[in-house]
Amino acid sequence: MSDLVLNGSSTGRHIVYVLRSNPVTALAATGTLLLVLIAILAPVLAPYDPVASNVPQALQPPSWSHLAGTDQLGRDILSRIIWAARLDLVIAVSAVSLSFVTGAVIGGFCGYRGGRLDRWVGRFVDVLMAFPLFVLAMAMVAALGNRVENIVIATAVINLPFYIRFARAEVNVRRNAGWVEAARACGDSHLSVVLRVLLPNVLPAMAVQISLNLGWAILNAAGLSFIGLGVTAPTPEWGIMVAEGARFITTGKWWLVAMPGLALMLTVLCFNLLGDGLRDILDPRMRT
Repeated sequence: MSDLVLNGSSTGRHIVYVLRSNPVTALAATGTLLLVLIAILAPVLAPYDPVASNVPQALQPPSWSHLAGTDQLGRDILSRIIWAARLDLVIAVSAVSLSFVTGAVIGGFCGYRGGRLDRWVGRFVDVLMAFPLFVLAMAMVAALGNRVENIVIATAVINLPFYIRFARAEVNVRRNAGWVEAARACGDSHLSVVLRVLLPNVLPAMAVQISLNLGWAILNAAGLSFIGLGVTAPTPEWGIMVAEGARFITTGKWWLVAMPGLALMLTVLCFNLLGDGLRDILDPRMRT
């Protein structure tokens, strides 16, 4: 028990050290936490109904009553941005979780067993990555239908090759290590060695890829909605809001695009910067 306490204390001190020495990482972590809180508390934080129209108030610039202005139907843009954060975050977390779990298991077994299975899966991953990933997501959503669950599936599929390759490479390096041989010598099955010994050892390194893919998944979902293949109106979603506002940009209604675009940019930036911080936290060479 004392060793666990000491290890936990050492890890906590290392995290605090990294955050103090890198203010950008601390800012990204704060921004990510703030995004999660906004998504959870959207019903409380949103000042207006995000889908309620108020035509007499249409296309109003930012003011005290509507801090981010209103859109062409008089809907409050700030309320729609807050609710869109919940939807986009759910899509991203669901897609990345699905691709992470599936890719880690498949890549782990391929790296452990090698042979024909490894070659077949490797060819499949190569074929998958030969296509432009966003175009592949477009094709899948167009074929399956532009529902939220299909957007999650398409985003998970295009993220899958990254986790398969990463897990395969990491497990392949470690499969003949002494502690793996010890687990086999103790009678553990191959399934147990992969799931209970090897994968937990490589998961921290994959956390960096998770953070990066979360930002990319949000951008992918917004891109699909922007071209009309994602979430459908009037559901509040950042990509839809940018697409609808783009029609009015030439008339000087800049807030229709700038406000949701700024929210999207800051969210992706926070996840990318958080990935760099996680790399520093999880890298054993930084523990000095």
